[in-house]
Amino acid sequence: MHMKMRAAVMTDLQKVEIQEREIPSPKSDEVLVKVEYVGICGSDLHYYESGRIGDFIVETPFVLGHEAGGTVVKVGEDVKRLKVGDRVAMEPGKTCGKCELCRQGKYNLCKNVAFFATPPVDGVLQEYVAHEAALCFKLPDHVSTMEGALIEPLAVGMHAASQGDAHIGQTAVITGAGCIGLVSMLSLQAMGVSRIIVVDIMEKRLQKALDLGAFAVINGKEEDTAARIMELTDGKGFDLGIETAGSQVTASQLILGAKKGAAIVFVGYSASGEMTLPVGMALDKELTFKTVFRYRNIYPMAIEAVASGKIRIKEIVTDYFELENIQNALDSCVKNKSDIVKGVIKVQ
Repeated sequence: MHMKMRAAVMTDLQKVEIQEREIPSPKSDEVLVKVEYVGICGSDLHYYESGRIGDFIVETPFVLGHEAGGTVVKVGEDVKRLKVGDRVAMEPGKTCGKCELCRQGKYNLCKNVAFFATPPVDGVLQEYVAHEAALCFKLPDHVSTMEGALIEPLAVGMHAASQGDAHIGQTAVITGAGCIGLVSMLSLQAMGVSRIIVVDIMEKRLQKALDLGAFAVINGKEEDTAARIMELTDGKGFDLGIETAGSQVTASQLILGAKKGAAIVFVGYSASGEMTLPVGMALDKELTFKTVFRYRNIYPMAIEAVASGKIRIKEIVTDYFELENIQNALDSCVKNKSDIVKGVIKVQ
């Protein structure tokens, strides 16, 4: 193994270059993973464009990327569960394991999490990454490492569906047909929800939703979304809403289109972090609001859903890029949001 590796290093706002770095050595409880595929997430693009998300501020040099699949090439001395040659999906957040929330199993809410590509922690857009073995999940032989990289966003969608108590017989509405909206739809389908309406303003994304089995789509730019929801549900409204667009407009539309007693799960972040919503109507309808922050205890279930064929995760990908073309890849994803639904970087 060469002692040097390639890493895609962000050197300034909207500037990234391939640099050589030392290959890390795994600690006793870690494995060294040869990274093969990395999904491009909206948070990566946000850090790339503006250098911050809320209180998390990028200090260059910085490595983006937190959705990774690859192959184990070295194991720490205490690792028993994995071996060299195992193909894995990497859960990106290492938590303390000791706080009250971790002990309750709600480790995604741990204050002491170190999460790939969340400043100051470098991400996975590099050829090798050392990571805690307990956070590397073995993939079945027929599940590719590209699909393994997509387990991360799928986990968000599955957590959203679980938070909303998704089940057979429901009618659901998803606002936003980007990656998280689409994986939320796939998760709802796997949990038995067959009537799913997807709302967006980009035709290519709406078409992708239809290709993946949406019952109906609504172009919010061209139609009255709440009125169309009522029309599609025979005036009843929906049972479960999942808001992934991070928009005050779409969040309000969900409240308007909800059936009395419905649940709405908020996943997307608004630009300001604040929204003004018709709470009076939410009270009148006795709506249940739930929220999502990443996920917890989802990876094994998500991998099984992909392995069994219940979720066709690779079908959300619209564009592939090579690591050598990382600058073009990120620029393209920023400038062509209406065309690139989900981009993936091939590292090896």
